[in-house]
Amino acid sequence: MSHDNHSDDSRNNLDRRDLLKVGAAGIGAAMLGASASARTASAATPAGLGQAPADLFAAPPMEQVRIGFVGVGLQGSSHCRNLLRIEGVQLKALCDIVPEKVTRVQQWTEDAGQPKPTAYTRGEWDFRRMCEEEELDLVYTATPWEWHVPVCVTAMENGKHAATEIPAAYNIEDCWRLVENAEKYHKHCVMMENVNYGRWESMVLNMVRQGMFGEILHGEGGYLHDLREIKFESQNEGLWRRNHAWTRNGNLYPTHGLGPIAQCMNINRGDRFEYLVSMSSPSRGLQEYAREHFPEGAPQRYERFALGDVNVSLIRTANGKTISVSHDTNLPRPYSRIHLVQGTKGLFQGYPNRVYIEGRSPESHEWEDAEAYWDEFQHPLWRAMEERSQGAGHGGMDFIEDYRLIQCLLEGTPTDMNVYDAAALSAVCGLSEHSVAHKSAPVDFPDFTRGRWKTTPPLAIVEA
Repeated sequence: MSHDNHSDDSRNNLDRRDLLKVGAAGIGAAMLGASASARTASAATPAGLGQAPADLFAAPPMEQVRIGFVGVGLQGSSHCRNLLRIEGVQLKALCDIVPEKVTRVQQWTEDAGQPKPTAYTRGEWDFRRMCEEEELDLVYTATPWEWHVPVCVTAMENGKHAATEIPAAYNIEDCWRLVENAEKYHKHCVMMENVNYGRWESMVLNMVRQGMFGEILHGEGGYLHDLREIKFESQNEGLWRRNHAWTRNGNLYPTHGLGPIAQCMNINRGDRFEYLVSMSSPSRGLQEYAREHFPEGAPQRYERFALGDVNVSLIRTANGKTISVSHDTNLPRPYSRIHLVQGTKGLFQGYPNRVYIEGRSPESHEWEDAEAYWDEFQHPLWRAMEERSQGAGHGGMDFIEDYRLIQCLLEGTPTDMNVYDAAALSAVCGLSEHSVAHKSAPVDFPDFTRGRWKTTPPLAIVEA
């Protein structure tokens, strides 16, 4: 959701700093700082929550997916463009606090030959009215992080499926809220992790499924992206993302690096995250950037940040596999997600993309360029949709991600990622904060599946 203005509506007048302090009782999801971290120490299942469903959830097939979209700024508008190109979608309602952004997507929708979507622009909470009034199948949100849970829960309470940008939540209480409501209302709650559909990540999953790397034992991923300029800009993410660094210290954005590795390791489908340890470096990058780029007296020069510039979190799975997940967004550096998947027969390592397979690669233990494996092992989704996805965000993976969600809803099949995946991957946020605050103490993951991970089959290599 774009946060360039604020409504005078009495229920919408939470100041941004206040929003980052109140708990789930106040807005449903925005809990930051030490009080949030303290609650992540327990991996216990909430009282009264019984067994998880035995089978993967699939809603009845739909002839058309009627969508209400909340937050049509940069990433939200990109998703809207994708959805308007997918057969079987009606973009029926749009919600944002900036009316001009809604107007822009309304025009795109009419240009695509669809009726003009209803606008909901009465402030930050107007998605409630949209969920209550509109006949929708899916509510999709690309808002700032603190709004993901309120939007998803409101959608499910009103009989709609929910899809959210990442992370789905950032404390354990809210991870459980998503799980509880998805089960209670029998609705999908999907975290839209686009990197799972990346060109190389999907190829590696296909290679893993074909046994090319043997048994997978270790993975490394991360989000290594210099965001200093973005965090200090006076628009878009600069209006909210930097604020999280004021009071939070941990791995704030783990799912890009972790999502593809979790699929390769069959997390929640034969294995699960068991415990985590995490540590952060000192905080220097944002303060130094502010001193270098803002004049004397500018308020940005006086901001102080809890977030360590580099966080490294180590995860051990129930089956003994190991994963390293890094977060590095405050220092000068080239972009990387690392993406290492290592097994008993070889490994893939990204940035640059390279492969080594025992018995197939050169005997001198030299890397091979991953391009040499593309024709043989490209994922069927990319084989079918590479041309169609051209021009879409993040190299086309965003379009494939949106296509797959709609395909599952139209066909009535389980989604590639479900609410348990959303909760498990997002849990790294709160757990890492707790571990950092307690001298890198190990912290257990909740078992959001309540044991169903032992019998749920691995994700298949799906086709378009």
